[in-house]
Amino acid sequence: MPAESAPSPSRLVLVVGVGSAGSRHLANLRSLGHDRILLCRSGRGSPAVGPAPGEYEVVGSLDAALARAPWAVIVANPTALHVPTALQAARAGAHLFIEKPLSHSWEGVDELVREVERRALVAMVAYQFRFHPGLRAVKAWLEEGRVGRVVSAHAFWGEYLPGWHPWEDYRSGYSARKDLGGGVVHTLSHPIDYLWWLLGPVEWVSAETGRLSTLEVEVEDVASLSLRHASGSLSRIYLDFARRPPRHDLEVVGTMGTIRWDNGDGVARLFRADTGEWTQADPPPGFERNHLFVGEMEHFLGCLARGKAPECGVGEGVQGLRVALAAHQSAEEGRRVHV
Repeated sequence: MPAESAPSPSRLVLVVGVGSAGSRHLANLRSLGHDRILLCRSGRGSPAVGPAPGEYEVVGSLDAALARAPWAVIVANPTALHVPTALQAARAGAHLFIEKPLSHSWEGVDELVREVERRALVAMVAYQFRFHPGLRAVKAWLEEGRVGRVVSAHAFWGEYLPGWHPWEDYRSGYSARKDLGGGVVHTLSHPIDYLWWLLGPVEWVSAETGRLSTLEVEVEDVASLSLRHASGSLSRIYLDFARRPPRHDLEVVGTMGTIRWDNGDGVARLFRADTGEWTQADPPPGFERNHLFVGEMEHFLGCLARGKAPECGVGEGVQGLRVALAAHQSAEEGRRVHV
């Protein structure tokens, strides 16, 4: 993506939660020239992650942190705490960068949306795959009609949960715990977001979920979702916490060709039926995973500088949450659920 205009680094940014995600956002803020940062952390997270003691000012209370009147708040605590934290920050007048997913339930979501709208806040939900150069190529091809009308799409993401953060017990992390909003549907919700982004709104969901692996988790570790989009196209999403080696890819089938994207090499490939040939879009030289996170943070800071709505705002986060909650309802009730 082109560089965004950055706001003045003299404005205070508060980072709430300094685990793996929060630490990454903190480092990327610094790399983008923003160093007036306050941290709010409970102290219950892993001591193996986060900045060195004394490197930043740290407070243990959100009330105390918000009393400092931060300009923006990075909400990077567990999923179940996203909305309560964001709502309190919005009431204090702070702009919001909220880790995905927006939430694991509807509680407080409508109120948060109203506060954001009433105060004209910039509020972004951090679905970093929207900033992947391969997926952005896929979106451009679809908008150009390169494969005709989309018939179906298939997204697959399986990744072994204990391998994510080897420095901590996976059983204590939010992904494995029901009370913190874990499970594959919420934790691995990126395909829900980018299929909505690529193919348009979802009308209904049919899903099956289960706790089928040998992992010691309180939540579903496998899920299969079928989506019907308002455009008429169908999509399928498969998610699990068990797969070794990891796999994350996407295929989109159209009336005039096929598009494939693989997160492993980052390449997007386009097959045109009229020519019988494949073309591909490669990531830029030196591309690495953290560039997705830098891209989304740069976009957020640019939106703050210009007072512009972010590419993935709270409204988009709400749409993804609707699909995720409909998937859980469908799995529990054994029926198709309208979104």
